[in-house]
Amino acid sequence: METTKALKEEGGEGGQEKEVLLDGSNGSSSSGDANTNGAPKHRHTPTASYGGDEKGIYEIFGWVYHIGVNSIGHEYCHLRFLFIKGKYVMMYKRDPHENPGIKPIRKGVIGPTLMVEELGRRKVNDEDLYVIQFYNRLDESKKGEIACPTAGEARKWMEAFDHAKQQAEYELSRRGSTRNKLNMEADIDLDGHRPRVRRYAHGLKNLIRIGKGPEMLLRQTSNLGGSATSNRYFEGEFGDAIEAHEWKCVRTVNGIRIFEDVADSKRGKGALVKAVGLVDASADTAFEVILNLERRKRYEWDMLTADLELIDSYDGHYDVVYGTYDPKYLTRWQSKRDFVFTRQWFRGQDGAYTILQLPAVHKKRPSRSGYRRTPINPSTWEVRSLNSPMGSNTTKCLVTHMLEIHSSGWLRWKKNSSSKFEQTIPYALLSQVAGLKEYIGANPSLSFESSATVVQSKLSDVSTSSSEFEDLEVQDEFYDAIAGDSTSSSEDEESEDDSEKKKIKLKNVSWAISSLALKRASAPDVKTELDPNVPPVHVDASQFSGSLHKGRDETDSNCWTSPSGTGFMIRGKTYLKDNAKIMGSDPLLKLIAVDWFKVDTATDKIALHPRSLVQSDAGKKLPFILVINLEVPAKPNYSLVLYYAAERPVNKNSLLGRFVDGTDMFRDARFKLIPSIVEGYWMVKRAVGTKACLLGKAVTCKYFRHDNFLEIDVDIGSSSVARSVIGLVLGYVTSLVVDLAILIEAKEEAELPEYILGTVRLNRVKPESAVPLNA
Repeated sequence: METTKALKEEGGEGGQEKEVLLDGSNGSSSSGDANTNGAPKHRHTPTASYGGDEKGIYEIFGWVYHIGVNSIGHEYCHLRFLFIKGKYVMMYKRDPHENPGIKPIRKGVIGPTLMVEELGRRKVNDEDLYVIQFYNRLDESKKGEIACPTAGEARKWMEAFDHAKQQAEYELSRRGSTRNKLNMEADIDLDGHRPRVRRYAHGLKNLIRIGKGPEMLLRQTSNLGGSATSNRYFEGEFGDAIEAHEWKCVRTVNGIRIFEDVADSKRGKGALVKAVGLVDASADTAFEVILNLERRKRYEWDMLTADLELIDSYDGHYDVVYGTYDPKYLTRWQSKRDFVFTRQWFRGQDGAYTILQLPAVHKKRPSRSGYRRTPINPSTWEVRSLNSPMGSNTTKCLVTHMLEIHSSGWLRWKKNSSSKFEQTIPYALLSQVAGLKEYIGANPSLSFESSATVVQSKLSDVSTSSSEFEDLEVQDEFYDAIAGDSTSSSEDEESEDDSEKKKIKLKNVSWAISSLALKRASAPDVKTELDPNVPPVHVDASQFSGSLHKGRDETDSNCWTSPSGTGFMIRGKTYLKDNAKIMGSDPLLKLIAVDWFKVDTATDKIALHPRSLVQSDAGKKLPFILVINLEVPAKPNYSLVLYYAAERPVNKNSLLGRFVDGTDMFRDARFKLIPSIVEGYWMVKRAVGTKACLLGKAVTCKYFRHDNFLEIDVDIGSSSVARSVIGLVLGYVTSLVVDLAILIEAKEEAELPEYILGTVRLNRVKPESAVPLNA
């Protein structure tokens, strides 16, 4: 599969990281998808491409599958060419590069409330596709879906829409209000001479082509080829919170390092171990290989779980598999063995994949006569892309397989005094990393598809002027266009049943540079985030109380405390130059209370409720309160409400001031949370991770600015990935100690170094202790 992109930055400062204010529209489709039987007529691989141009417009285009249900209830899945230019989106039946003059069957404008969510893997016509959903966060009934054959392609399209939003925000910020901007679209001169951009674009002499071309799918129905180097930089191998693990390499086997966690010497007979290998492929490729259930391919690298059968799947990120294996390769016992385990996977905002595997019981696969049901050790896969050296076209990823071992043989084996451990299931699981590495190495097509080929730059010959959108209605948005019914009536469209099947050529890709940071001289003074001209007030936490009590000491449970920020790593002053992070310090805001509410449905604007401390006399006297309402989906639903107080009013000219009084799109792009499981089951630790997360891009966040407070309502249930992770956490919450840090992401030099707004430690919280909000 090929992914191509066209990056065209506008203005000398257009490449800087920007927050987004968007409005949108769409043109109704006068023709739809003729192929209504659900299967694409031509099996072309979706593509997306980046290239350089001097016209100052950001473009991305490529092949996707448009899926949905038409007006008579039939599911459809059609190959479509999606084209993003600036904030505009067009959908074609054919590649407009090869068919000049072809009209789009759908077109629209990205709106300010557009949300893009990766729904995970779904079976469509016996093919596994990765689905992306578009919806209006204010009206989720308005939605549409596209799909890609691999997780890597889905990731690239998610990034593409994010880049498109940044382009639109920059245009709007320079040219007035959203509505005026859209109503005067024809007056915008995007082809005007911009010396700084022309000099920048002139320097883009090399483009990068990645992946296989879509013509490969004319000969092959599935493709494990990954993408090339990620468009984002890697922020650090060890996450953004300091963990207590102390990994020691105890053996090297077949080029794979075997580690043991030696931090806790009181673990008893159990040991937390991991196998780590460097694989010559992208993280997308390795992830696809691990998840693939095709027996013929798994036989080449997996000695234990090669014979797998899908039993059930849920929400695109969770499935149950059944397998059998021949024990003669492991032990002297000849009885047949079988097993059932679940797989839960997700991709972090840093592009790393995590797969959780747990033994399970399923009614579709009860105990089988002649087979001995064997539990598979709980384990996790973590796959992370690595940065390639400058000038290198190779792509590599780090694959880690971690599990807990309860075996005395492990202690003897790591001292090289016994080989019996090599006949156990844990050893077979650890050996999967070596098998994966050798399998990919022995199949050059897998790794070669991920490597980049440098070709000469050429400008796009597609004419897609903004005048095409003069008839668009401001109130309509892109999800309306892509979700439109598929009824064909246009003479402009060509039939997909044409006898001549044109191959889709490889498109040039420009990895280029996604952002140009503005250089500024000074770093921010945290003291100026609050108004230094106003005398501070004494914030007495004893005046405030929430339904969850403050912990007396570290041994207390079902409580909260406020730790320092030294357990978190945040962006340092030189981060834009060297990606260096520093240890956090004390939070700017003081945590004064925590509420743990039980609610029937997710509840917003909780600060206006009479039970909220914001409505108390003491709360109304505080200069500023930041209210974080974490809406936890469960049965019943919960709201964890954190109250952070400032001793002075917010300085309106500071980063905090721009966040508090800014737009929702700005807030979504800056509101960041760093999680850390301090104590608890290691599988939960791996699921939650320690990487910083931009919450506004991961889940739906609503902001309510009123009087002396800002409330942020975080709807964790709005994301299928977040729902599955929080479901796992709730299963172990009474044994977990969780630290959270809240901050505003710094994206410009003047905003560095970052600082922590607030922290909280949740100590073994009991769900049954939640208080009904409306009692």
